[in-house]
Amino acid sequence: MDMNTPELNKPATSEDHSLGPDSASVTLIEYGDYECPYCRQAYVVVAEAQQRLGDNLRYVFRNFPLTEVHPHADRAAQAAEAADAQGRFWEMHTVLFENQDALEDKDLIAYARELDLDIARFRDDLTNRKYELRVKQDLLSGIDSGVNGTPTFFINGFRYDGPPDVLTEVLHEVAERSE
Repeated sequence: MDMNTPELNKPATSEDHSLGPDSASVTLIEYGDYECPYCRQAYVVVAEAQQRLGDNLRYVFRNFPLTEVHPHADRAAQAAEAADAQGRFWEMHTVLFENQDALEDKDLIAYARELDLDIARFRDDLTNRKYELRVKQDLLSGIDSGVNGTPTFFINGFRYDGPPDVLTEVLHEVAERSE
């Protein structure tokens, strides 16, 4: 990785949504948007990387809704956060990417129902925009690190600007060098 690549200003913390051990040799942080078709493609690539690298990969997802081009992205991010409050972030994350063309409030409530969430609480969280600040904090941390589009990835703190279709190979190489 080119050392001139922009660095991540906010390393992964316990506040982040992450899968994989903190001790993994590779930490992949994605700034993503649930309505972005490129993020949907990256979602498949990340799943492949997680399967291939196992405990060598820690994956962190941060919200970066591009509301100018994706009008449902912010609301979808808030829905993921509301699901997180009930211990189901990753399940909602999956459902949102797999149903990217249906992100209206009625759809989000239907997904919450499918995930067996407390619907009254979920609806209240969305109505009151309870997680708006959390989503905005992710967005601002991305802006501070030079993120201006989605998906944007950071591998062990350095931005990855290559094509997503080779991301798994790059992560594998980084993991091998770290051993």
